[in-house]
Amino acid sequence: MSAYLILHGWQNRRPEGHWQHWLAGRLRALGHEVTYPQLPDPDDPELDVWLGELRRGLDGLDGPRVVLAHSASALLWLHAVARGVVRDGDVDRVLLVAPPSASVVVRHPEIAEFAPPAGELRLPGVTRLVAGDDDPYCPEGARAVFGDPLGIPTEIIPGAGHLDLNAGYGSWPAVLEWCLDEAVRFRAR
Repeated sequence: MSAYLILHGWQNRRPEGHWQHWLAGRLRALGHEVTYPQLPDPDDPELDVWLGELRRGLDGLDGPRVVLAHSASALLWLHAVARGVVRDGDVDRVLLVAPPSASVVVRHPEIAEFAPPAGELRLPGVTRLVAGDDDPYCPEGARAVFGDPLGIPTEIIPGAGHLDLNAGYGSWPAVLEWCLDEAVRFRAR
């Protein structure tokens, strides 16, 4: 069995209807270990505090480790890699979902420090990126901002927005399928 760390984004209080909550429940029902922490101060997060929580979450996992990071937590993951908080061997697979672009993040003082780190990154584990083609938090496009520059295989879902409740992503069977089989391709709902 795999062990999953699910990380939410800015202003997220883990609502029951969100795909992350739904996914955590499904994975647990299948017997997997799931850590889905409420990160501190989701309205005014501190990058260093969230980095510490990410590290604690990883350290608490036993078995093949899989990380799913949505929105600001996708940026959190990139900072963790850039700062050496996570390294090769710390994780087997990573799914970055709907990371917001720097042009959006810097307009919000509460999360400006989460703006993507500059420079080349060596991402640990098999990393994949999935985003909507119309994500208002990444108007430049996730493939152009993150996928191509970082060499991350990227899947763009038409009409998926920010892949959140507002875009209709409560239950999201494709993400559960990916958790169970990394070869699964994402598709529109």
